[in-house]
Amino acid sequence: MQLTPPLPLKQIAGIIDAEFDGDPAFQVTGINEIHRVEKGDLTFVDHPKYYKKVLDSVATTVIINKKMSSPNGKALIFSDDPFRDFVFLIKQFRSFEQASAMISPTAIIGQGTVVQPGAFIGNNVIIGKNCLIHANASIYDHSIIGDNVIIHSGAVLGADAFYFKRRPDYHDKLESCGRVIIEDNVEIGANTTIDKGVSGDTTIGKGSKLDNLIQIGHDTIIGKNCLFAAQVGVAGCVNIEDDVILWGQVGVQKDLTIGKGAVVLGQSGIAKSLKGNTTYFGSPVQDAKAKMKELAIMKRLPEIIEKLSEKE
Repeated sequence: MQLTPPLPLKQIAGIIDAEFDGDPAFQVTGINEIHRVEKGDLTFVDHPKYYKKVLDSVATTVIINKKMSSPNGKALIFSDDPFRDFVFLIKQFRSFEQASAMISPTAIIGQGTVVQPGAFIGNNVIIGKNCLIHANASIYDHSIIGDNVIIHSGAVLGADAFYFKRRPDYHDKLESCGRVIIEDNVEIGANTTIDKGVSGDTTIGKGSKLDNLIQIGHDTIIGKNCLFAAQVGVAGCVNIEDDVILWGQVGVQKDLTIGKGAVVLGQSGIAKSLKGNTTYFGSPVQDAKAKMKELAIMKRLPEIIEKLSEKE
């Protein structure tokens, strides 16, 4: 989430009543959790295991639960609970805004776009030209949709990220302040759900087609001309490059990359990054030809075992 205008370090620290190390005028240009940070962003870290990763990232302001000197080019804000204070800042800069109508008066809808009865268009949504939004689709606040997009009934764009911190007796929610961005010529099937970024953008690339009953997690970036069949589930912070095909019921773990032109056959499970221009199958996935040979051998196991027993 970008801050417009940027704010000085002293003002940000003052909002959460925290001490800081750095130039009071140091500029904070955005707020992002670690997976999608950019230069100028504020992020947080609350476990020693991740100190190095966060402090070495491009984020330039860090809320941290350990007193130390700021690394070169960065500023630190000290907190006994960085997660709590990060959420507090999100609520200050992008709080929930109750809808006043089925189509918000702040929504911008392009020429030639048709919004069928019963569709919900939230606050500050931008929809391009010649789109078709079917009945009972829901487009949450701040979503951006390009030209020539089709969104079928029951689809939900911009629901909150599934992101929680485990507390001793409950799960503490990281409030979402990101967006969903749908580029030109995308089609989104019935009852498909695309979660907004925690603090960045979940993006569906130009020309990609999503079938019915698909789940796309927060901060995932899908490339151009991808094809996803029904019941595909993609976790958060996944990078899917152009021309990828995921067939029915493929499951994708979080925080990995699927290379350009990869094809994953139905009911496969993806637990690690995949190189492009290869067909995969299985759970966990492997090269489809190798997996098919393995299955053929497994089918013959009773016969092989019987022959070995006869030799004994």
